[in-house]
Amino acid sequence: MEEQNSFSSIKKHINTKLILFTITGLALLVSIASLACCVYMFYRGNTPITFNSESDGNSANFTEGSIADVANKVSPSVVSIITETRTMGFWGQESTSSAAGTGIVVSSDGYVLTNKHVINGANNINVILDNGTTYDKVSVVTTDPINDIAFLKIKDANDLTVATLGNSKTISVGQQVIAIGNALGQFQNTVTSGIISGIGRSVTASDRSSSSAEALTDMIQTDASINAGNSGGPLVNAAGEVIGINTAVSADGENIGFAIPISSIKGMLNSILETGSAERAYLGVHYVNVTPDIAKEYELPITAGAYVHTDDKYSSVVKDGPADKAGVKDKDIITAVNGTKVGAAGSVSSLIGEYKPGDTVQLTILRDGKQMTLNVTLGSYKQ
Repeated sequence: MEEQNSFSSIKKHINTKLILFTITGLALLVSIASLACCVYMFYRGNTPITFNSESDGNSANFTEGSIADVANKVSPSVVSIITETRTMGFWGQESTSSAAGTGIVVSSDGYVLTNKHVINGANNINVILDNGTTYDKVSVVTTDPINDIAFLKIKDANDLTVATLGNSKTISVGQQVIAIGNALGQFQNTVTSGIISGIGRSVTASDRSSSSAEALTDMIQTDASINAGNSGGPLVNAAGEVIGINTAVSADGENIGFAIPISSIKGMLNSILETGSAERAYLGVHYVNVTPDIAKEYELPITAGAYVHTDDKYSSVVKDGPADKAGVKDKDIITAVNGTKVGAAGSVSSLIGEYKPGDTVQLTILRDGKQMTLNVTLGSYKQ
């Protein structure tokens, strides 16, 4: 009995040692993995914008006092952009004009997202943080060729507060939002509140001089007040996530503003944060957004999607383009991109905007009443 008890005691002691050794080993492995991640981020030299993938903040609602909390959370990542433009007069005299807009900090080392029309033609760009810090060494990294978007880089910036991006594919009409921006070009980080009034809107936006205009599609409509100077600022949900970039205000009605869906520029943004440069992903089709009216006009079997068709002299499928190589044909109806339905979640252009050139996406196609899937390797948009 004593030998059995001794053996049991020894066995118990050995098992305890083994457990402790296993726990210690696991802790050591976790520590090594954490250290490796830290080293990677250090040499990567850039803390990227945060994409919230764990939950959908569009289901959140503002409660009493929460607007102030959300505004305080987001404001440090909202910047004022002051531009200076020099022009030559008829008699050779030079004049200088200034304008102001808004931007969103998308990396701790100084990448900023704004509207293209905010910096269009500017000779000098200054960025002013929420705390008043001013940077005068700012360059334009790239602009979106088919959207009113520009990416800036502040030289020698570090430890900036970065915004959190949400998911504009799951927004809904009536959802509560706030807009933050440099209202009228002088009232920094003005906060206005409202709701999403509509989705999938088309609008023509002009720059500050009204010398050029750009047709924008798939816009978020909001009644949160957007004024001159707010351009490039964030439209934010109740979870404090950026779901749109405030871009335009209607000249024909009150309380009608528009924002570009944030999901539509994530592909370019990811590429810039990874490489410092970016091109927009390209599918290579001309299409008509399907609505009940369009479905009736073309006798289509469904009322949402993208009808690959054009009434002009150009082919609806670009020859030797990504879609052509994948087998997309004229009069196909694209109903989904990687499982996300075309329509309420966004147009084909917006959904493709989430990806980078070289990425492969799956298109769900309706052809002659039959559903099929095609894998397309996206190309790069050429201006």
